[in-house]
Amino acid sequence: MVDDQRTRELLELGEIEILGQLVESSNETFLVELTHGDCQCWAIYKPELGERPLYDFEPGLYRRERAAYLMSEALGWGIVPLTIIREDGPYGIGSLQRFVETDLEQHYFTLYADCPETHEDLKRMAVFDVVTNNTDRKAGHVLRGLDGRIWGIDHGLCFAEPYKLRTVIWDFAREPIAESLQEDIAPLEHQVPADVADLLTAGEVQAIQERVRVLGLLGRLPADPTGMRFPWPLI
Repeated sequence: MVDDQRTRELLELGEIEILGQLVESSNETFLVELTHGDCQCWAIYKPELGERPLYDFEPGLYRRERAAYLMSEALGWGIVPLTIIREDGPYGIGSLQRFVETDLEQHYFTLYADCPETHEDLKRMAVFDVVTNNTDRKAGHVLRGLDGRIWGIDHGLCFAEPYKLRTVIWDFAREPIAESLQEDIAPLEHQVPADVADLLTAGEVQAIQERVRVLGLLGRLPADPTGMRFPWPLI
């Protein structure tokens, strides 16, 4: 893989060639190859034109993909692969996210069951999903890169103002949130990073602050007493 700075240049400046469409995605999603100079990399392209209309999210889910990346970086957690917005994609404006090479046989359920060394990373992702109000954390949205690193993808349905958390990561429900993670998220109660806020509504920004405040008061991950807060399909 090219280094981070070159990857950023490729995403921002590279010529985009569509390699194929991910047919199982609910919105039109494309695997693309980016070329800039003598460097190449793959990325996931999600154009606004390919979004399925939703009653509870305005068009422009690509902005939420970018906001999730920026939030992950602001927290210093590195959960979300590098994600930018490109206006000149083959199908117009949309998000471009660095493609993560991964073992396709692994996902949240296999990692939780078979790889206890990943549990701290998975707990951190659970906190991230509460903060961002992730409505669609399927098991297949949790990746283990070929380097062993845990990544989260598909954040277009995040940051809604009403509480909408739907996730497969309930195995840590009611467990205390590590003090280090509490320290990381605490500043969000008072100020959401400007680059994140610019991509959301004022109400959505205030909702982030309220969720962080509640997490600070509880000091532990939430539970789902209804047993209904799961995305579908699960993987």
